[in-house]
Amino acid sequence: QVQLVESGGGLVQTGGSLRLSCIASGNTFSINAMGWYRQAPGKQRELVATITTRSGTTNYADSVKGRFTISRDNAKNTLYLQMNSLKPEDTAVYYCNGRRPLSNTDVWGQGTQVTVSS
Repeated sequence: QVQLVESGGGLVQTGGSLRLSCIASGNTFSINAMGWYRQAPGKQRELVATITTRSGTTNYADSVKGRFTISRDNAKNTLYLQMNSLKPEDTAVYYCNGRRPLSNTDVWGQGTQVTVSS
């Protein structure tokens, strides 16, 4: 069993920065990839960025390329999302995700609110 806990959300002005953290506990060995997703009011949950556990290969949504950076510290079982040059359209609840390929399941955090004011 794996649990994910996010932190770091808050209110920031346009152009500002936030750093989100996600601490994983439990059987983290079962996770081969982690990512950040977000969901804004009236919109579907969308992929923000992913990173593989072993190689560190990253992928980003076009809307955040050049502004957001996903990283992880495997020794600390922690996933990060550095968000720079924030825009009002980045406002959403951000969720940490862990993929468990052997069971074909996902683990989700509780979400953290990011609000960017104009």
